[in-house]
Amino acid sequence: MPRPSDPRRQEFVAGMRDTFPLLLGALPFGLIYGALAATSGLSMAAAIAMSALVFAGSSQFIAVGLVAAQTPVAIIVLTTLIVNLRHMLYSATLLPYLRDLPQKWRIPLAFWLTDETFAVTIHRFQKDDASACKHWYQLGSSIAMYLNWQFWCFLGLMLGNRIPDAQSWGLDVAMPVTFIGMIIPFVKTIPVAVCVLTAGAASLLTLSLPYKLGIVVSAFAGITSGLLAQRLAKTGSIGK
Repeated sequence: MPRPSDPRRQEFVAGMRDTFPLLLGALPFGLIYGALAATSGLSMAAAIAMSALVFAGSSQFIAVGLVAAQTPVAIIVLTTLIVNLRHMLYSATLLPYLRDLPQKWRIPLAFWLTDETFAVTIHRFQKDDASACKHWYQLGSSIAMYLNWQFWCFLGLMLGNRIPDAQSWGLDVAMPVTFIGMIIPFVKTIPVAVCVLTAGAASLLTLSLPYKLGIVVSAFAGITSGLLAQRLAKTGSIGK
């Protein structure tokens, strides 16, 4: 780890600090995942390995449910792949800031990329300053989220059957609230507002689609509407 006065360390610590408010959002999901995994038929080792190697809350929830239903492995892999396609959008947005990093940096940063880390990190990358260590900021945010998620998942696994019917507790409301909080700072223009509102409406309309296809449909609906609104804004048809 760099010296305390090193800008790399300062960026790393700042990334962890700025991510701290989002850590509590993972608490209920981690606990519920651990509880569900403990009763789904997965071994303790398999549940821990999934948390450590997959590191994707929504995919882990879906996978655990499909495992419990004895779904074929191919369907589980395909479903979790579809759910995580949104990370391609995150990666495309971050690429201009990370393209010059060596592979030894880009691979772990890609693995640790989460919704929360993206929301925090993109603000840092977009700041106009001369820092050459902003990737250390992303690393700090990533490590904070990773360790936090592992802790709550492990605690859920330890409690296991002591959490009766964990899904009925209503704790899952924390995640949508967290996402709303992350999105609001980005809604500064009409095209972005159109994108967000369209994606939100589409997600409600496609909620019943199998294999979480609604996530992909909503993402593309939001992107398409946002781009259209941006084009109209440039021609003066709507406000910016």
